[in-house]
Amino acid sequence: MATPVLLQPQAAPAPAPVPVPAALAGMLPAGGLRRGVAVSVQDDAGLLLALASGNRDGWYAAVGLPELGLLAASGYGIDPGRLLLVDAPGRQWPEVVAALAGAVEVILLRPSGVVAPQLAARLGAVLRRSGCVLLVAGEWPGAELRLSVRESRWVGLGPGYGLLAGRQALVQVEGRGAAARGRTARVWLPDEHGVVRAAAEAPGAASGAAPGMTSGAASGMTSGMDETRDGALGPAAVGVGLDEESGDAVGRGRLTAV
Repeated sequence: MATPVLLQPQAAPAPAPVPVPAALAGMLPAGGLRRGVAVSVQDDAGLLLALASGNRDGWYAAVGLPELGLLAASGYGIDPGRLLLVDAPGRQWPEVVAALAGAVEVILLRPSGVVAPQLAARLGAVLRRSGCVLLVAGEWPGAELRLSVRESRWVGLGPGYGLLAGRQALVQVEGRGAAARGRTARVWLPDEHGVVRAAAEAPGAASGAAPGMTSGAASGMTSGMDETRDGALGPAAVGVGLDEESGDAVGRGRLTAV
């Protein structure tokens, strides 16, 4: 008589993380955004959009961000046709997020007011069930990762002339587990073609990037650069900041200097 063998059920493999640009992937423990978690992005619209932009074939939602420019999002590679907008959810924003989590892969959120830990825990359970990633503009209790721009500078301006052509930023990642020690990297956020790439990378090295400036041309464009540090608001690629008036500037990745 054959001896029965009990087969242990094998755990399902963890789903692949939501992709992010290569310049940011090396800073994240999972190489991308782990599904079902909340990530805090401190006061920088460009970094918020850059994190979301790797989800090329998925759906997005933006909740409580009425000033988010569609041209800015498109400049980072986010398809406006796959972006759901809830500009003013009011006090019902938690219900809106819970409903959208089952329909999209990435939600960009600015909560109205301070988020209580109990509310964050309830929404965290919703995220884990749906596999949705929540990118929060500001603080979030229990966020798995916290990203911020420690310093940044725009290139392209001279004394009284020029165009904002690109932005270099020092990005810091902190969090739990493998991210507890924190990592920093200097990236273009974005470069003159609207591409997010490592600052040490040659222009055009990123996938799909257009040919870029030579190092000599870049070094000749540094006069008059603006710099922000430690929590100061940094605008996104096409003239949108988290606390600025809505409206898109003309041109992909460029602003006219006035």
